[in-house]
Amino acid sequence: MDSQVITYGIGGAGALMLVLGWVNRAQRSTLWVGGLAAGCSAACAHNDAFWPMITFGLMAYVGALGAVKLGDHNWRMRFGFVSSVCVIAALCLLPTVSAATGGRVPCPEFIKTRVDARLVAGLDLRGGLRLVYTVDVDEAIKDKRDRYYEEMQAELARLLELHEGDDRPSEETYVKLRKRIDIAAPRMKPDTITLKFHDAGDAAKLDQRFMDLFSGDLTFAKAADEKEFAFVIRQAAATEIRGRAVSQAKEIILRRVDELGLREATVSSRDEDIIVEVPGENEASFKEIRDIISQTARLEFKLLDDETDFFGPISTSAVPESLPDGLEFSRENAPVGMDDSGDPINKSTTYARISKVEGETSKDTLTRFRAWVETLEIPPDREIGFQMTYDVDDVTQKQTESGWRTYFLRSRADITGDLIRDAQAAPDQQQGLGGWYVSITFTDQGGAIFERITGANIKRRFAIILDERIESAPVIQSRIAGGRASITLGGSDPETQLRDAKALELVLRSGALPAPITPSNEQHIGPSLGADAIRLGVKGALFSSALVLMFMLIYYSRAGIIANIAVSMNMFLQLAILASFGASMTLPGIAGLALIVGMSVDSNVLINERIREELREGRSPRAAVELGYEKATSAIIDGHLTTLISAVVLAQYGTGPIKGFAVTLFVGVLTSMFCGIIVSRLLFDFWVRGKDRDSKLSMG
Repeated sequence: MDSQVITYGIGGAGALMLVLGWVNRAQRSTLWVGGLAAGCSAACAHNDAFWPMITFGLMAYVGALGAVKLGDHNWRMRFGFVSSVCVIAALCLLPTVSAATGGRVPCPEFIKTRVDARLVAGLDLRGGLRLVYTVDVDEAIKDKRDRYYEEMQAELARLLELHEGDDRPSEETYVKLRKRIDIAAPRMKPDTITLKFHDAGDAAKLDQRFMDLFSGDLTFAKAADEKEFAFVIRQAAATEIRGRAVSQAKEIILRRVDELGLREATVSSRDEDIIVEVPGENEASFKEIRDIISQTARLEFKLLDDETDFFGPISTSAVPESLPDGLEFSRENAPVGMDDSGDPINKSTTYARISKVEGETSKDTLTRFRAWVETLEIPPDREIGFQMTYDVDDVTQKQTESGWRTYFLRSRADITGDLIRDAQAAPDQQQGLGGWYVSITFTDQGGAIFERITGANIKRRFAIILDERIESAPVIQSRIAGGRASITLGGSDPETQLRDAKALELVLRSGALPAPITPSNEQHIGPSLGADAIRLGVKGALFSSALVLMFMLIYYSRAGIIANIAVSMNMFLQLAILASFGASMTLPGIAGLALIVGMSVDSNVLINERIREELREGRSPRAAVELGYEKATSAIIDGHLTTLISAVVLAQYGTGPIKGFAVTLFVGVLTSMFCGIIVSRLLFDFWVRGKDRDSKLSMG
């Protein structure tokens, strides 16, 4: 109903302007432009496009104002621009004012539901949640070590003449390599790679060129028999990796917080800790924040080694009493490629699976399962993957978590999350029950690698792993071109799938964390301290601002009224801009607002004193205003520019409250220049250009 009324109202005003333009030839162009703008605004209102409707509506208003005989045309255009800015600012600020006054200042539902701008109280005023996460920097070092490990294996294969070219060696080449050299990346030493040659002649081929390839970040030591080598990441390189991991983790968490719409939240770092502060009291939203932030979102694609029946011998030799509760072994026919005629080859292989015991969560079950797997002797370049299993209700087809199963994987990740360009949740039409999956798009490099890997491993299984948990292990049916793949989200009802798909889309789009993070501290900050801070902070800001405005009124008389209007409008615009950003108001922010009042007054003092000087020289009020602004503008811009530079530096390097103060100061400097140079000039021009006002310029 509101949209229809607004549509017809604006459309009628536009039609009236078109008719008046036809009648009044002198103002025809202005009125017709305004009428067309009103028509566009009505069309936007009909399609519920709020801000385009406001924009075109204000253009129509300025057009109508241009046809009114009030002052000269230049003044009317400036007045139209300033008043339009005030309307937009009022719309941005109205929902916040209405909420802060408990509805005493009414805000129409039409505006409240379409204006997202909100100015909220920060953590120090409102209370909320403070989370501290510690970045596992050793895992980041391990990742760097593992990349060197992969490069070193490929270079050793070339050095021992087992492989040629720049392409990655095949799995058969790696098997031959391991027969001549033991190369290991110990799990307990995340910064170390060890080489042990079986033959001294092969060790002698480790020339200076090979050492130079890895000398940048690695140091090496050689055993007395010159057949064993140990490469260790340098301390300086490790320190750089740690710092980069924390910095990247902070930026990624900040992107995730922004994707959630929590722009009032702050993210900062200290040593190896990431600190997240979220104002509010909603525990449900706090849980969502914890889940999204703590998800590493490390995505990997790894081929399965179904040719090796790793769990077969274990299933026959293991003593039942030594196995965890609920663990058993099963067999399955797994695809292992194609024969020379192109027919698929299957092989029977064993896998382990474990069921949840009573009162146990799936996470606890997986912890028990991992603890048992770590006691096994896993071959080099192989690892055990885990996928959740489900029980299906025959009637409702609803799936419930039942336990976990294993897959025997190649350790090397053929594709990782950094090769993904985009991710998007999409409905799964094949399920028929409203299921969802996540469609991922690779980068050009990732798409080329994905096409090559799928083409070389047709009729083999390819595991999609997210945060060390296998989401699916589909069989590669053919070469997949186009750089696209999908992650299915089976095992839950459609509503849960949709929630999980949206969460996965968010974390994949914002990027994977460079290393896992673990919660190290959590604090709920109550609002009682915030209430005292609000009362004292607002009281101090209002008292200081009132004193400044009173001084201007007493010292400059009627000119002081203009200065006070400009200062008040500056405060109004500043709050509206902060609300449009979804900013949070903190104690330092309140201090910044009080400081901006003094800066705004400073601009008006410069202007008023310049006008006084021109009046003392005997110039007319109109000429005094013209020259006063001309001479004061450069000084105002210079003074504000230096403050603006300080605000930029504080915003760049400050954290928490310091950054809040800097943002408030930055916005305040811009609005101060606008109000000091444009708004006050508009009021002075109206004063001195009106009838009989040329001799009545009171400057105190």
